[in-house]
Amino acid sequence: MVPDAKVRDYLLNPDNLQNGGKAGLFASFGFAAAEWSVLAAALSRHVIDNEVVAETISAHGTKYVVRCNLMSPDGRNPCMTSVWIVDVGGSIYRLVTAF
Repeated sequence: MVPDAKVRDYLLNPDNLQNGGKAGLFASFGFAAAEWSVLAAALSRHVIDNEVVAETISAHGTKYVVRCNLMSPDGRNPCMTSVWIVDVGGSIYRLVTAF
């Protein structure tokens, strides 16, 4: 699951000072805040199409780090990292962040 607000208000929002420049990074590959659902769809595919490179179990659930090609609007499909969590007792992957 990719929460709309995570993409719209965090990853693609250049005014969000907590995103560490992620909005500019994603914009450089053709992702746009006005079309935030394009990044949401790409991230949804990212976790399916790429390899889990790290897994950590905590009291909150299991965190997965996924790396490599993110399908981008400009076709360059950069190697990116996305972080997901499956809450304890759950079965749904939820996006934590991407960079």
